[in-house]
Amino acid sequence: MTPPPGWYPDPKAPHLQRWWDGTAWTEHRRTPEAAAGAPGVPGAPGVPGAPGAPATPAPLVQGGTGAPAGPGSHVGPVGPGHPVGPGGPVGPGGAAGAAGRSKVIALTTAGAVLVAAVVTGAVFLGRDDGEPRARTETSSGADPAPGGGSASQSGTPSPSASSSEPSADDPAVVEDPLNGITFPLLDGWIRPEHVADDDVVMTTDGTYDCPGEGIVCRHGTVISRTVTGTDETSPEVLAKKDISDAAEDAFDKDQLGQRPYGGLKSHTVVKSGPVAVAGRAGYLVRWRVTTGKGPGGYVQSMVFPSSVGTESPIVVRYVFDAGEDGPPLSDMDRITKGIRSVNGAGTGGGVGSSIGPED
Repeated sequence: MTPPPGWYPDPKAPHLQRWWDGTAWTEHRRTPEAAAGAPGVPGAPGVPGAPGAPATPAPLVQGGTGAPAGPGSHVGPVGPGHPVGPGGPVGPGGAAGAAGRSKVIALTTAGAVLVAAVVTGAVFLGRDDGEPRARTETSSGADPAPGGGSASQSGTPSPSASSSEPSADDPAVVEDPLNGITFPLLDGWIRPEHVADDDVVMTTDGTYDCPGEGIVCRHGTVISRTVTGTDETSPEVLAKKDISDAAEDAFDKDQLGQRPYGGLKSHTVVKSGPVAVAGRAGYLVRWRVTTGKGPGGYVQSMVFPSSVGTESPIVVRYVFDAGEDGPPLSDMDRITKGIRSVNGAGTGGGVGSSIGPED
């Protein structure tokens, strides 16, 4: 229920009184002292004490008889908030006593409101246990109405839109637009620079002199391409078939026919099995290779269906040097877990699936 018009403690300044017009707060304020001792408070027509209305003459008081004041009695207007009964006295102590008691009551009320506000703030805003903190506000920013109500309906804040999916414009993400996926760009990795192979999506930062033939080598490379030239769609079959080609391309002969690592000598399967990539079921095979020169390295072929277009299989190859300068082997799994679909389909790197990269 809406409180009637009148002076109430100001919700923003409890030590003041503020005029409530029955529907909303006005900008008229006064102190309790002014209410107790002001000689005639202007009021609105029909609403005594309301701001902006003509002043109403206050009655003269003498002992409650309504007769003219006699010597020694108090003569003067009675301030708002100190009613005088018909023909009756103001009360013990006369008008001055009533004014004094009114001042004490007003100050006590203001103090109680202020203490309640402080306690409420301490209880609701001082929590640090992870629970949502209480907050009261209106859709228009208006002060609450007297008695805890509001002159307007409370607004319901709408949750801000958020997404866990990385943007293709994110500097920490590399996009493969042909296959509709993005890769996380980990520390120590950069976008390809001065690389002839268009399928390379990232390399380790910097180069070094190859231990065998050739000019420069890189400690790590990630390649992404669409599987073509076959009707086979099984990720396991395709991964097991691609791994030997991946090892030869990386550690045996390069595109110019040179042997940067002195040729590929042998390999050992160190890991193979199902893997979830951007929520799609795939398969990976990882080899540890031995080369004629240098520390050798690791190569991995990972195949999974695309979430865009005809869902053609995608093969992602990882080529890491095995020496102390090579990237940590755990980067293979970290990159795999961070692969996302650019259209938002099948996101989460296997969330909701029982398969995923092994630790």
